[in-house]
Amino acid sequence: MRTLREIPPLREALNECRRRGQRVALVPTMGNLHDGHLALVAQARRRGDVVVATIFVNPLQFGAGEDLDAYPRTLAEDQAQLEAAGCDLLFAPATTAVYPRSLAAQTRVCVPEVSEGLCGGDRPGHFDGVATIVTMLFHLVQPDVACFGEKDYQQLAVIRRLVADLHVPVEIVGVPIVRAADGLALSSRNGYLDAAQRATAPALYRTLCTLRDALEAGADSDDTLADGLARLREAGFAPDYLELRTADLEPVTANTRDAVLLAAARLGPTRLIDNLSLTLPR
Repeated sequence: MRTLREIPPLREALNECRRRGQRVALVPTMGNLHDGHLALVAQARRRGDVVVATIFVNPLQFGAGEDLDAYPRTLAEDQAQLEAAGCDLLFAPATTAVYPRSLAAQTRVCVPEVSEGLCGGDRPGHFDGVATIVTMLFHLVQPDVACFGEKDYQQLAVIRRLVADLHVPVEIVGVPIVRAADGLALSSRNGYLDAAQRATAPALYRTLCTLRDALEAGADSDDTLADGLARLREAGFAPDYLELRTADLEPVTANTRDAVLLAAARLGPTRLIDNLSLTLPR
């Protein structure tokens, strides 16, 4: 695996891949990798001849008071994991290589509607930062396919809308959530949990499973969501939101069948997110 830190050698390497007619698969990450990221690499390996991973802790998607400075940087460990997983090329640029001017002067990409509410409501500007860096990576790498985790469900929806609206010729693949044995969705931020919080954290997934079963059995959605919030608070969480949306993140209606439960909740300073898809009864 080659690791590149600057844009010109990245372009040169990828131009050579394209001259060979190779299909390029992209896996964007912020590093501090776990098995969920490696599942993205495995999916990319199945779908492309050349797998390109990126590691970049993007300052544009961190708001005031968020954990940009504290976010774990584990490049050496990440490189070893990516190489073992079959990644061919790692792009790990410095911030100045990506944003050579001040962040305040940086051109930004905004994806309206789907960016609003849920995590977008609690983290204003976050999805503008995501859309901006993903658009930039699509221009730099020009992949045929890009893989993103379904744990960040709203992020995946934003990227799909971006690609559709801007006619970007990239196939977007959503990869199912990878969970620990106790059900907790794998996340780089799980490392912030102390032992007691880690023991509590799987209750978020268990609560979603209980709500899913109730909704699929025909329970009233408002009552079910209210019960879910109460369960989370009783378990020790401070919920940011718990919502039922269509698979496209629209409000559910009487005709909705394919839906998704989405939750974000805090344990101490750590913000956890999770989601479950479900089928509503007729």
